[in-house]
Amino acid sequence: MAESKILRGTMLLTAASFLSKFLGMIYVIPFNAMVGETGGALLSYAYVPYSIFISISTLGVPLAVSKFVSKYNALGDYETGRRMFRSGMKLMGVTGFIAFLIMFFSADLIAPLVKGDIEGGNSIEDIAMVIRMISFALLIIPAMSIVRGFFQGYQSMGPTAISQVVEQLVRIGFLLTFTYMIMKFYGNMPLAVGFASFAAFIGALASFIILLIYWKKRKPHLDLQLQQQKVHSSLATEDIFKELFAYAGPFVLVGVATPLYQLIDMLTFNRTMEKIGLGEVSEIAYAAIHMFGHKLVIIPVTLATGLSLAMLPAITKSFIANQRQQMFDQINQSLQIVMLLILPAAAGIMTLSYESYSALYDFEYIETTGKLLAWYAPVALLFALFTVSASILQGINKQKFALVSLGAGLFLKASLNVPLMMVFGPKGSIFGTALAVGTAVVLNLVKIKRSISFPMKQLVKRSILIGIFTAMMIGVVVLTRWLLSVIGLEYTDSRAASIVVLTICSSVGALFYLWLAYQSTLLERVVGNRIPGLDRLMKRKQR
Repeated sequence: MAESKILRGTMLLTAASFLSKFLGMIYVIPFNAMVGETGGALLSYAYVPYSIFISISTLGVPLAVSKFVSKYNALGDYETGRRMFRSGMKLMGVTGFIAFLIMFFSADLIAPLVKGDIEGGNSIEDIAMVIRMISFALLIIPAMSIVRGFFQGYQSMGPTAISQVVEQLVRIGFLLTFTYMIMKFYGNMPLAVGFASFAAFIGALASFIILLIYWKKRKPHLDLQLQQQKVHSSLATEDIFKELFAYAGPFVLVGVATPLYQLIDMLTFNRTMEKIGLGEVSEIAYAAIHMFGHKLVIIPVTLATGLSLAMLPAITKSFIANQRQQMFDQINQSLQIVMLLILPAAAGIMTLSYESYSALYDFEYIETTGKLLAWYAPVALLFALFTVSASILQGINKQKFALVSLGAGLFLKASLNVPLMMVFGPKGSIFGTALAVGTAVVLNLVKIKRSISFPMKQLVKRSILIGIFTAMMIGVVVLTRWLLSVIGLEYTDSRAASIVVLTICSSVGALFYLWLAYQSTLLERVVGNRIPGLDRLMKRKQR
């Protein structure tokens, strides 16, 4: 029953995270219409350093606190978890304030590095202003992460899930409202983007209020547990933080990986584009990759990694109990879920990149933006595999190796980004990211294999089958698109036509892939159970 509660909670968090990412993708459609690619690039300039500061200032706290509180609650020691909560709130308040000060006052130093030598586009002053506006969120989010982690330690995922969704809804509502009003009445794009970045603070404030309401409602019950406690620990505050940070380290690495790759691009992209004579489209290309394209490809990544990471507690338990075959099955399932869901999704976005970008955003620079989205889509699979493989390393107590693999990836990205862009233009930055993340994934998988003698045969065989099914799906999508063009419906006709073509082609492709995966029993072999209701839908006989 406890495992069922944990799984339900994990699924709830996965659903909330997916919904948040989906909303985060949807809002950029009207946002793009109001501020364009240049405005999108400006917002992205603020979010990259902000994401890094958030990862560092929270120190991987939500999951680490969850693990800490869960451990001591299981021992019947509720007081230690509460002491950690009080001390952690103070620490996160300090780290958040320090992070705010550093980001706010370093904005004038960061902005020239981002702008580079390109003519036109966003000014250094605008970039610095947007960075300062977003920095205010750092005052709230670190402390908020402690509260979320504390509730999760009690296997109560509702507060985190609800607060995540509320945070996103309030942020997006504020962002779109003020962007629209400023653009309509003042026509000042940088100011509109500045308020769009400040929306992160408003959303965080709303989320924190939700968490405080939950805390007020549940505190009497939590206090009752303290009063009934029979086990008492003499753990010093210093030892509490040592244990907490030991848990937090791996989560920081996983959380900060993508922003660090984006940071390298942010500091080198514009400057390199100017050198190769493409300065006039630099911010358009940057926004297509790191703002609008990333928002699109991250959705399947969120869903697949959420489902995969649900297996992490089970992998840890099997490793500690030395149940090797069970652990191998769980690791296989985690990695195969990623392959099953993200490989076809990435291939579909790649195939329908022009249709996707023109349907969701605009036509103006579609030859550049559509092509870049096609190249960027496959990187989604590598991001997901890195997240899951790094988490598996934690499950088998090899979490420190994630620092080695991430370091190797960052070294490659930093070394090769500019040379690759000099040769291949803006897509060279995508190649650099793919090579860097791919290297980190390979290193992680090799470490997993060597550490526990993990057999790769099943993973490889099923990945090949998934690849074959994906290729067949792409064939059907291409055929469907051709048939639509025969009857005179092409994405180049209008935005409405793009939406129709995208909807029809993606639906046909997804249903065909689902049919192949189900009829071949691949779906239930990877997921681990039959899917009720699909037997009748897919008309497959019971075996």
